[in-house]
Amino acid sequence: MELQSYTITQGKERAPARSYLKAIGFTDEDLKKPIIGIANTWIGTMPGNYNLREFAVDVARGIREAGGTPMEFNTIAISDGITMGTEGMKTSLVSREVIADSIELVARGHMFDGIVALVACDKTIPGAAMALLRLNVPGVILYGGTILPGRYKGKDIVIQDVFEAVGANAAGKLSDDELLGMENAACPGPGACGGQYTANTMSTIMEIIGLSPRDMNSIPQVDSRKHDAARHCGEVIMNAVRKNIRPRDIVTRKAIDNAIASVAASGGSTNGVLHLLAMAREAGVPLNIDDFQDLSQRTPLLADLKPAGRYTAADVDKAGGIAVIAKRLLEGGYAHSDAMTVTGKTFGDEFREVKETAGQEVIRKLENPIKKSGGIVILKGSLAPEGAVIKVTGLNRTSQTGPARVFDTEESAKAAVLSRTIKPGDIVVIRYEGPRGGPGMREMLGVTSAIVGEGLGDSVALVTDGRFSGATRGFMVGHVAPEASVGGPIAAVREGDQISIDVERRLISLDIPAEELQSRLAAWQRPAPKYTAGVMAKYATLVGSASDGAVTSQQAI
Repeated sequence: MELQSYTITQGKERAPARSYLKAIGFTDEDLKKPIIGIANTWIGTMPGNYNLREFAVDVARGIREAGGTPMEFNTIAISDGITMGTEGMKTSLVSREVIADSIELVARGHMFDGIVALVACDKTIPGAAMALLRLNVPGVILYGGTILPGRYKGKDIVIQDVFEAVGANAAGKLSDDELLGMENAACPGPGACGGQYTANTMSTIMEIIGLSPRDMNSIPQVDSRKHDAARHCGEVIMNAVRKNIRPRDIVTRKAIDNAIASVAASGGSTNGVLHLLAMAREAGVPLNIDDFQDLSQRTPLLADLKPAGRYTAADVDKAGGIAVIAKRLLEGGYAHSDAMTVTGKTFGDEFREVKETAGQEVIRKLENPIKKSGGIVILKGSLAPEGAVIKVTGLNRTSQTGPARVFDTEESAKAAVLSRTIKPGDIVVIRYEGPRGGPGMREMLGVTSAIVGEGLGDSVALVTDGRFSGATRGFMVGHVAPEASVGGPIAAVREGDQISIDVERRLISLDIPAEELQSRLAAWQRPAPKYTAGVMAKYATLVGSASDGAVTSQQAI
């Protein structure tokens, strides 16, 4: 093995560095072994990442047992769910870049020979993957695991139910005591949000794309098996270092296609589009937003998971794990069997033989799909020339035309919903919430859940240049690009304008004459920036379009 860590640890001139390291317990023998960084996103502010500090101990043990020397370091995490609906939520997508940057910096500075990244809530997963792809040193990603569902009035509930309960309470359909009861019951312990929301979507992607070992990610966070999974990752990373298996060997176009198919088949979050575009750019792999349409359209929806389905992420584990989804993709010819995984085995070798639980109904058979095409549809048209994204899982309608109800902030839109001024047939437009305009491209779960909770989910649509939580359901169109703050057509929409959305034709249009649209855009003036200093201002200056992954470095491909 050619170890880059030797640049820091070996030779007479490195005596000062070794002296520092010996001060914290490392020995000469430790420093001759491969140095493996454990990038930990533990944080004490939310349940999603709460047990990761324990798992780091297990990973370190596995690395030592396999002949390496672990060095743990920490980075940040921000809870989408806790910050949802507030100014704080603008920091979430920004944190993806900070996580990637910080892991990259520590790994470059200390010249680790390999990295195990411990991740959980939404942006920690793609952030870690982006860092590994930049560094291109052997790397493994372990998802901390889903939360278990709560129980309320004899039924399983998840955090999505609490968000929707807020709208139901505002509409007088749910008492204050019932709302409190759901609040107290929905999150029974540590773990990431419990449906096929963004965290579990990205967890699925990591196992399918090959950066996470098989059968590790679907184990719930409070399950004792997670400790063994963490220890096993120590073995996997040492094998990858010895065999020189690198992230860019794994994340090829074939692997990305497999990952997109897994999002379609599992009814995954629209954020999967954003993050896979970003990962592809870090890997130097050509990918554009239209590719998601092509792959989703040919892949059946198989997983009956929340937010639109019946089951939680913990039920995927009971059914046999993410590997069952992978096996279905292989059986149907929806995945490339020769894509490489972090173990050195191909996708086909890893997933061709999978033991699933007899009689499970969570992941359908190929001959009995929920829908013949996947859950993600890319829309384009006069309102979104670069594209927009809608999740069609659970939708009973495929089109809507109606008057625009225009809001320049998420807060003003939510206030209108809760004050019951939004009517059936309306199309709520929320703009200036894009990557640059927000800045940070907030998720709109507070608004979308209020719409559903008010009983308007079957009659009201929402269109935004912001994005959605994986827990969002309903006729909701996000990622509209170009965004309003750069003069995209969504900036020209006026109250009462007719907007048409047609999922089958993949169209989204502002129904005004083209010359009128151009006249409005010519008269448009860019609003003053919301932040003029600090990380948010820096991000707003650097970030690109959602249609390219909202990345802050426009890498040429």
